[in-house]
Amino acid sequence: MVEIELDGQKVAVTPGSMVMHAAEKAGVYIPHFCYHKKLSIAANCRMCLVDVEKAPKPMPACATPVTQGMVVRTKSDKAIKAQQSVMEFLLINHPLDCPICDQGGECQLQDLAVGYGGGKSRYEEEKRVVQHKSVGPLISMEEMSRCIHCTRCVRFGQEVAGAMELGMSHRGEHSEIETFLGASIDSELSGNMIDICPVGALTSKPFRYSARTWEMSRRKSVSPHDSTGANLVIQVKNHKVMRVIPFENESVNECWIADRDRFSYEALNGPERLTQPMLKQGGQWKSVDWQTALEYIANGLADIKNQHGAASIGVLASPHSSVEELHLAAALIRGLGADNIDHRLRRSEFAATSVQWLGRSIASLSTLNRVLVVGSNLRKDHPLFAQRIRQAVKRGAKVHAIAEQAQDWAMPVASMLAAPSAMWVSALAKIASSIARSLDVAPPSDVLPDEASDAIAKSLLSGSEKAVLLGNAAAHHPNAASLLLLANWIGKHTGASVGYLTEAANTVGAQLVKAQPQNSGLNAAQMLSGQMKALVLLNTEPQFDAANGALAVANVAKSQMVVTLSPFKANLECSDVLLPIAPFTETAGSFVNAEGRLQSFHAVVKPLGETRPAWKVLRVLGGMLGLPGFTQESVEEVLAQALPGIKTGDCSALKPVTVDTKSAAIDLDSSLVKPCVAAIYQLDGIVRRSPSLQATADGQAAISSAGAHA
Repeated sequence: MVEIELDGQKVAVTPGSMVMHAAEKAGVYIPHFCYHKKLSIAANCRMCLVDVEKAPKPMPACATPVTQGMVVRTKSDKAIKAQQSVMEFLLINHPLDCPICDQGGECQLQDLAVGYGGGKSRYEEEKRVVQHKSVGPLISMEEMSRCIHCTRCVRFGQEVAGAMELGMSHRGEHSEIETFLGASIDSELSGNMIDICPVGALTSKPFRYSARTWEMSRRKSVSPHDSTGANLVIQVKNHKVMRVIPFENESVNECWIADRDRFSYEALNGPERLTQPMLKQGGQWKSVDWQTALEYIANGLADIKNQHGAASIGVLASPHSSVEELHLAAALIRGLGADNIDHRLRRSEFAATSVQWLGRSIASLSTLNRVLVVGSNLRKDHPLFAQRIRQAVKRGAKVHAIAEQAQDWAMPVASMLAAPSAMWVSALAKIASSIARSLDVAPPSDVLPDEASDAIAKSLLSGSEKAVLLGNAAAHHPNAASLLLLANWIGKHTGASVGYLTEAANTVGAQLVKAQPQNSGLNAAQMLSGQMKALVLLNTEPQFDAANGALAVANVAKSQMVVTLSPFKANLECSDVLLPIAPFTETAGSFVNAEGRLQSFHAVVKPLGETRPAWKVLRVLGGMLGLPGFTQESVEEVLAQALPGIKTGDCSALKPVTVDTKSAAIDLDSSLVKPCVAAIYQLDGIVRRSPSLQATADGQAAISSAGAHA
């Protein structure tokens, strides 16, 4: 450790640290703009100048390495005058348009100008003007005259998002931050540039001019989209969600969130919201009160059970539903005497396994040395996991992938085996055979290795921290059990962890509360085959969430009664009843993310119209049907019954992903059925209804692809 004196106190830091790091450890604030703890050091704003003893001039704290015995003063006259001079320099060309700036009230430049700026400028020349730029539907660059060239946005793109979409052109007062050749900003993490911009140069286009920061209340929540479980701060004005920003949690999402976490809130206030119960009568939808709708459902389910048996009733539940909702949905169907409930809507193979989860902590992804990813477009399916693995690659990790086609993950990939999904089992078997040959052990199959598999095997046999990660396409693969069996064999013989990236916010939670057949119940594919007399769709839209959307809708419509519980006007073609349930912002609940971390959240706004929390709707419905176990008074009581002994915020004790190796066998036969994987902005109902996300390059590509396959 190196010990320095900082403003009279002794501070010990690791060798190679900068003065800024020592100040952070000591709790001493040094004003700065370009420095950010997650980005490389640029030292170009000079706001952090400090007085270093024996140095001839003030030194930038962010770029001055500590030395033994160094004496630093951050509040001396020399340091303060230097910082004031820099502030005067920064304000020469700043438009000083705080009254109309969206960043007003949360602007670093504004805050520091109060302490370090002068009351009057010495400059009377005209200020420079930078032309507006259009870079897409998410980020506004219409006020780039405010830019102070801290280059945080440029470095974020290069170092965190993995794509240099912004850069600085020209020199001197003509310097500008811009995309080149009129390109748009298309990164799935682009919204973080808004957060780290210390002035109002980059702002949120959907949020622009809609509210002031001091008008909004701030409430913590958890993302309902992918399996990261990103921690959020939801900003609310007049009981309306106005903006979503990250809540820092180093163990989960660090200080970043994906764009679908940030901008999907538009759907919560959109025109497709369902605000009152509706019944289809004579082919026409009519609004009814809750009592009428619930009595219709309870009587209908009871009649169908009496006429056709409980086995003719099923529940298809989205893994984006909360733990509490899924627990009560499972209790409802089992209380009726059936086991027909499933959250695995896009699967095509349903072999019994233990709980499928990541197999390690999310934070540990950043420290991996070797990674084999099977069946995942990592960057689009799990943007924040990709970001962590990207950091591991920067430290020397080697990433290998098996995918349908070559994909741009915005990171160096050591090898990407592009093969049709039908060949993935064979490709993984070749890697296993290469490992077996290197270790002189029996291979799990008779497939012969090749040069590519030998290279991957050699890589996996080296390094210390290793992981085999199965993506959404691997989980939904017709031969998913064989892929898992081979992955476990590879993990066992290379010392790698084996896990699933898992698709949705609560895929792990759905498994823990047994929201899937436990005995002789029907799986999702069987329930979507047209044989059910009654179906309850919880946050589910078969058109988008099932493996074969068009066929699924047609088969669902064959049912005698279809009940949809959704925040949106969904499944109008095939449903008989629509019940408006609360999205995550209007109800309390819990999600279990990919690493098994239970995270609870509370409602941040009042329910819209006659919307009700789904757990309350299911509880009342269970009571009306005369089923036992539906007397809960609070969401906490439901959670305690659903996951007894698991504390909020902790990772539950999850066992490694395994299959029954005694009865399971590797199936090398190729299947013509392609795994069903949702596009980045088609993952769930909320994301699908966000206009800004659908207007992005990824959103438009998904819409075009859907049109081409229609």
